[in-house]
Amino acid sequence: MNNIPDQVLTWLDDHQSLTVKLKQKFNRFSINVLSQAESLIHADETGLLDWQGQSIVREVELLGNGQVVVFARSIIPITNDTQNLLKIGSRPLGEVLFNDKNIKRSQLQITHTHDAWGRRSIFTIGSTQVLVSEFFIKNLYAL
Repeated sequence: MNNIPDQVLTWLDDHQSLTVKLKQKFNRFSINVLSQAESLIHADETGLLDWQGQSIVREVELLGNGQVVVFARSIIPITNDTQNLLKIGSRPLGEVLFNDKNIKRSQLQITHTHDAWGRRSIFTIGSTQVLVSEFFIKNLYAL
């Protein structure tokens, strides 16, 4: 994790709930669900999850004080383990994942692409793995 600015690293290399952290930073936190539908997933996502079945792709914007600060993409395989996740509507996925002590999180993978820093990790629910990718928008550090 070389060459990561300190103000970025404090967000990337953090193992607590991003939702909680954003609610602490911003007076107004909200989520905009861009899509949540069955969809094909990228080859690298399939490889990480080792899953060939049907999946829901959930894409959301997390907003702090009305500005987009994080874009998140989650791959949720459709299994008995994930039925509750598929019904959360506009609630943040992190609220569900971090409030269940039976859900385990893998190590973070950090990336930098198209002038944005991001991370992804896998949450294990029962025997199902859910991939969560988060990209941090510059507005997050500028405020």
